[in-house]
Parts: sequence; C-alpha cells; structure tokens
Amino acid sequence: MGIGASIFLIAVGAIFAFAVDANLGWLNLNVVGWVLMLAGLAGLLTTLYFWNSRRRVVAAPVREQVVAEPVVPVRGDRVVREEYREVRRPDSGYPA
Repeated sequence: MGIGASIFLIAVGAIFAFAVDANLGWLNLNVVGWVLMLAGLAGLLTTLYFWNSRRRVVAAPVREQVVAEPVVPVRGDRVVREEYREVRRPDSGYPA
C-alpha cells in the first residue's frame, strides 16, 4: 500500500467515524471508520519504514582492476602458475 492509499483510507475512515450519523442496525459506521483509520495508519507506517530502509548509505565498493593478464602455462593437465591479479583501492586522500 502506498502513501496515497493510506491517506485515502485515513480520510474515509475519519468521515465514517466523525461525520456520518446513520443507523444501519447491523453495521456500526463509527467502528468501520476507526478500523479504516487504523488500517491506513498501519499502511502509512509500513510504507515509510520500507522507504527509509532503502535509503541507507552503503560504503563505496572496491573496484577490482586487472593490471596484467599473464599467460598461464599448462604442462600436461596441471597448471604451472596461478593467475596474478593486482587489486588497487581508489585513492582515499590519505598518504599510505
């Protein structure tokens, strides 16, 4: 449920709870209004919680760059030397 639907439920519930004075006998519109307002409030809080959890700041990822791609010699069916990779971190502005 989005923010718009939650506010709509709260508004309709408030109208039923406070503005409508009808007697249907088997249905109490005041209770229906309060239930709609609580459902709208729960939907609004849930939506805001999930929106806040998506906006967390994550540390910058480390970029892996292959500096040299050496040839890996194979003798028979076994590798003689493993692949060499050099990983450089982005400059942080501080001397090493």
